[in-house]
Amino acid sequence: MIDPHAPAPPGTPAPWGAPAPLPVRPGTGRFLVLACVFVCAACGLVYELELVALASYLIGDSVTQASVVLSVMVFAMGVGSLAAKRLRWHAAAGFAAVEAALALVGGCSAMALYAVFAWTGGWGGLWATGPRCLLVAFSLAIGLLIGAEVPLLMELIQRIRRQDAGGAVADLFAADYVGALVGGLAFPFLLLPFLGQLTGTLLTGTVNVVAGGALVLGLFRRDLSRRARWTLLVAGVTVLGLLASAAVLVDDFERAARHAVYGADVRVALQTDVQEIVLTGGTHGRPLDLFLDGRLRVGGHDERRYHEALVHPATTGPHARVLILGGGDGMAAREVLRHRGVDRVDIVELDAGLVRLARHDPALAALNGHVYDDPRVHVFTADAFHWLREAPRSGYDVVIADLPDPGITASTKLYSQEFYGLARRALAPGGRLVVHAGPVQARPRAFWTVAATMRAAGLATTPYRVLGHDAGFTPGPDRSAGGSRAPHDWGFVLATAGPVGPPLRLPADGPRLRTLTEGALERDVLKTPAAWPPPSTLVHPRY
Repeated sequence: MIDPHAPAPPGTPAPWGAPAPLPVRPGTGRFLVLACVFVCAACGLVYELELVALASYLIGDSVTQASVVLSVMVFAMGVGSLAAKRLRWHAAAGFAAVEAALALVGGCSAMALYAVFAWTGGWGGLWATGPRCLLVAFSLAIGLLIGAEVPLLMELIQRIRRQDAGGAVADLFAADYVGALVGGLAFPFLLLPFLGQLTGTLLTGTVNVVAGGALVLGLFRRDLSRRARWTLLVAGVTVLGLLASAAVLVDDFERAARHAVYGADVRVALQTDVQEIVLTGGTHGRPLDLFLDGRLRVGGHDERRYHEALVHPATTGPHARVLILGGGDGMAAREVLRHRGVDRVDIVELDAGLVRLARHDPALAALNGHVYDDPRVHVFTADAFHWLREAPRSGYDVVIADLPDPGITASTKLYSQEFYGLARRALAPGGRLVVHAGPVQARPRAFWTVAATMRAAGLATTPYRVLGHDAGFTPGPDRSAGGSRAPHDWGFVLATAGPVGPPLRLPADGPRLRTLTEGALERDVLKTPAAWPPPSTLVHPRY
């Protein structure tokens, strides 16, 4: 059976009757159509990547968000392609209308998703699922419109010169795939670093509507009635006006949304090459909070409780050479330097922007005790996994893994068996490794998976936790789950390469601590589970 939508053989009359003459030669017209295919494909992929990136930042778990966006969008593209069959008799007008709608929906998708998260994400109940629902809705709408492009563009190509189906499809898909390549590279290397997600998406929508409108109103205007031409022109100008207005207001919108998310006390908002850094408070006696990609990393009320519990049990014993993986805020280094006998502290931090802020921001530098001015502190800007892999066996007495939550996709490899094997290699004989393993109460399986993974790497472990009381964003992998309060505890795993887990105690000659006591620490030791979960590896992550 012949597909009724397949291109007709050469010489077959066009279905709409005798075509109006083009204002250019057929070769030039064909080139212009393929150029428009190239531009539209680039814009479509930018919309797709923007949804994935923003959803990963706002909601968390980038693997899940990417899977949702891609699967829904590909499904919708098939539906849109089928639906476009009804428009092929008016391919020029239909294509212009599709591009105007796609520019408006795709260009405004980032602002709409951010607005729903900022103003309704903390309401709880059904409102907590608002960002997820809107993500699916935008993926569906953008996929439908992108899918409708291909049949209409095929009709326009055949409108210029009838040719065999294979040749037309090859030309169309070649331009489409090359455009997708350009859009895929432009998003991370041009749009995101120089314009940001909101402005970059609005600019993409502008390019999209201009390309579609220019092709139809310039090349195929004789196929349209006077009323259709004016309707498409007004629609295109209206979309351009809306996108331009949004671009003018984007800075004010972003500030208002940021205040809705973090409160009115935002003092620093910085987008580095790695993440968004936000500082609130820190002046006039207000506690300083540090957010990394929207997750509370340092809470002014409880940061000493966290860092004292992380550092001091591990520094019982030799601690002349200390390695801190992560911890670019300087708080862990501050606690290390409170001990006598520390000769060198190496900090391996991926985000150089965070280190600069911790060095130069007055409030943050005061909170970390100006550790970066200490000559014993040495900073390496690198990924902790790769740094451990390339570093020689240095013989560190203490290794402190002050890393993001194990449930965050980007951090999964830093909680793998392979990573702990590298960390074990960096330890001196009798050295200790301590790992922040996420909250025990909120995500017990993730916590015990960390402990099981360390055991699989040949480390003897002692798991423990401390209670926390600070309010703020959940620092875990999902920003929209669990309300807006921090977990009630922090989980840690202390380990050594010896045959038994190290005892959990504080150094007898250590500094006086504000929040941690020997008795409380002994009570915080956790009983090992009856059945250990399987360990997490690079090829089989389990968080």
